Amino acid sequence: MPKLIVVNRSGEESTVEGDAGLSVMEIIRDNGFDELLALCGGCCSCATCHVYADPAFADALPAMTEDENDLLDSSDHRNETSRLSCQLVMTEALDGLRVTIAAED
Repeated sequence: MPKLIVVNRSGEESTVEGDAGLSVMEIIRDNGFDELLALCGGCCSCATCHVYADPAFADALPAMTEDENDLLDSSDHRNETSRLSCQLVMTEALDGLRVTIAAED
């Protein structure tokens, strides 16, 4: 089972496990990180699951869709590593991925 490292908004780091095939958003939510609202439930329509992904995994992450890019443009906290965690499906290739929950807009 791949491991995901989650940094909350206070800077506390936790390592959790998640089944391959689940989205990073689902893994974060299912492990009790209440800071990640994920209001749309993973439909890529709200940007409340915004995270910063470890740049070391950039080549392993799926390409950003136009919808994801447009939603991230609405965030005041977007940076070059911003992703919507609902759009990142956990795989063995992402074992050890570190994400930081972005500030709420």
